[in-house]
Amino acid sequence: MLFELVNSLFSKLGIIVLAAFILSRLNIFKYFILKEKLTKTDKVIFSVVFGIVGIVGTYSGIPIHGAIANSRSIGVIVAGLLGGPTVGIVAGLIAGIHRMVIVTGRFTAVACGISTIIGGFIAGLAKKKIDQKSRKWLWGAIVAFFIETIQMGIILLIAKPFEDALFLVKLIFIPMTFINSIGTGALILFIEQIFEEHERAGAVKAQLALNVATKTLAILRNGLNYISASKVAKIIRENTDVDAVALTDQTMILAHVGIGDDHHKNGRKIYTNITKKVIESGKYMVAQEKEKIECPAAGCKLGSSIVVPLKIKDQVIGTLKLYKKTENSISSYDIVLAKGLGHLFSTQIELSQIEHQRDLLQKAELKALQAQIQPHFLFNALNTIISFCRTDALKARDLLTKLSLFLRTSFKTNEEFIPFEQEIEHVKNYLDIEHARFSERLKVNYDIDNKINCLVPPLILQPVVENALIHGLKDKKQDGLLCISAKSKDDNVVIEVTDNGIGMSKEKVYDLLNKDQSNGIGVNNVNDRLLSIYKTSLQIDSSPNKGTRVKITLPNVGVI
Repeated sequence: MLFELVNSLFSKLGIIVLAAFILSRLNIFKYFILKEKLTKTDKVIFSVVFGIVGIVGTYSGIPIHGAIANSRSIGVIVAGLLGGPTVGIVAGLIAGIHRMVIVTGRFTAVACGISTIIGGFIAGLAKKKIDQKSRKWLWGAIVAFFIETIQMGIILLIAKPFEDALFLVKLIFIPMTFINSIGTGALILFIEQIFEEHERAGAVKAQLALNVATKTLAILRNGLNYISASKVAKIIRENTDVDAVALTDQTMILAHVGIGDDHHKNGRKIYTNITKKVIESGKYMVAQEKEKIECPAAGCKLGSSIVVPLKIKDQVIGTLKLYKKTENSISSYDIVLAKGLGHLFSTQIELSQIEHQRDLLQKAELKALQAQIQPHFLFNALNTIISFCRTDALKARDLLTKLSLFLRTSFKTNEEFIPFEQEIEHVKNYLDIEHARFSERLKVNYDIDNKINCLVPPLILQPVVENALIHGLKDKKQDGLLCISAKSKDDNVVIEVTDNGIGMSKEKVYDLLNKDQSNGIGVNNVNDRLLSIYKTSLQIDSSPNKGTRVKITLPNVGVI
């Protein structure tokens, strides 16, 4: 009798487990299972579905001695473990009340109905603890064993006569407890697999997005245009399973790679209405059907799509579109991938814009610096040359030549880097002219390593020298000394400009380098460019009445 009962229950359990496996493969079921937080509607749906699973467990049971050996508790226990006490109780009420009212197995109808409701509640209470465990299927089976044991106790308490109840419990306790524990564990295992699949897919998509972002980072540094968009679209197409990739700005198709490129051509106005809606709303949209893409071209093979906006400071500047030729084929993973890439691309484009604006600002500041140099210096230089025209014509001609060379170098604003030798020559021309004006009050010493052969930004040294001369030595009536040295050290060039002038306090050093407070625009510009290009800054060592030393460290390379 016991063997036949176990065999029959296993057969019935197999049907339930098969149905549960099929249910776990449905996308709609996965959607609800993977939700981080269940809404009231979700809880109602869970309760009804698993309550029905409990009813199926009752109907698939085996009538025995006025009772039913069944798997009803499996659905109710799983409901509680997934949805908590409320879902467990409601599912238990559905399956339990049904058990109380059916004609079959009246001997234990009330006892089994009550135990089903209690079982759902206990499973719901166990949810928080089991969620923290690694092997949830095993703990689910243990909870089921505990609930089945309680059910047997309730049968002994309620079912009358007691002798018949005891006989029944002895007969069904081991088969039902053992089999329903296995069934509960199996259902929880199916659900665990859903989470594991989701995590694996998420990891794959995250790695994919990272790979694409890594490959496109350098490309999008130049901003979003026809060339960069085409390269990015090809990279995405090659690294994903989508059938087409497109990038647009606010009005035009910048790139379209894959199916549909016969009419979605680069440089044309945006074709699809879904893209226009995304640009207007600033929110991503998914079209699972061809009609919802709304492409006006007859015979377009694009079946489904996700379109995400590309933004800079909440302003839509374009879109990224992933297409598949089959309808209803855009998965949740595709949506996550597209949104992730859209966010990464938006960030990269915004950074490229910031970098471009910074470059423009630096060029503007450099031009302002060059313009600032000319008026006062030119006025003083011309006065000096005029005075030498009367006393020393050859000296005047030499100074005029040096002035022309100095001005020519100053006006060359289109070069990002110049040879170090050229920058030193520029400084020497400047100091030769100024030395003629200061006469015996100024002495200049050079200690330049002839082996230095690197490129430097223009006007990286002259403003520092000018600051030393004008602000450090202007009040010295005699014995003004300015030393300029440049030495190779390891892989760097160390340049030092030292004067024996009036020096300055730490507060004035800070002011000199601080944009908001400094009047030394030239030195400040040099420091900003050093930070931007080399990630280094001017090192200023100065004390009042003890002179100043300014050190510049640059990489000793021929190219930057």
